[in-house]
Amino acid sequence: MQKPSTDIPAGYRENAQGALVPEERVTDIDKLRDDLVRELVTSAQALQQLMRKFKLDAMSDIAAFLELSAERYEVNFGGKKGNLTLTSYDGRFKVQRAVAEHLTFDERLQVAKELIDRCIHRWAAGSAAEIRALVEHAFQVDSEGKISTGRVLGLRRLDIKDAEWQQAMTAIADSIQVTGSKVYLRLYERVGDADQWRPIALDMAAL
Repeated sequence: MQKPSTDIPAGYRENAQGALVPEERVTDIDKLRDDLVRELVTSAQALQQLMRKFKLDAMSDIAAFLELSAERYEVNFGGKKGNLTLTSYDGRFKVQRAVAEHLTFDERLQVAKELIDRCIHRWAAGSAAEIRALVEHAFQVDSEGKISTGRVLGLRRLDIKDAEWQQAMTAIADSIQVTGSKVYLRLYERVGDADQWRPIALDMAAL
């Protein structure tokens, strides 16, 4: 599909192949459909810009408030971003700022895998099959060829005292690389007097 032209002569409409079609050759239903889609998309783009501005303004206001609060105790946060929850005075509303880090592993993950394989071969055959299945699942890649950080880090929660296993867990920890982060803004309102919170949805699918 070609990119729509911005210079369409009067009396013509551009079709999906990039060709100019005279208005009289476009059916009424096609015109109505085209007008409807363009109207909705234009409105959605305007709303998207408002939501983007809201998020930027909200993040800026939260950061300014945090600095103001820190100044009361002569603390300098140095612009660091972290998870934060702010609650209204009456306890009815709260705002959360959450930072999600994107993690990957470097070559030391392969070192950890080799150490784990040694453990499996050395341990008694009775437990090796179950452990091997768990390890193989942890090191499986997804459709994009990426290893799940959650599954690999889950191995570190296993209570195994073996020295070589512990060495492998250290290699996993050392292999973790933070490649970026994304900041999320979430708003909630309390449901009645219960200790339950309802998200204030800004996602159209959730409205």
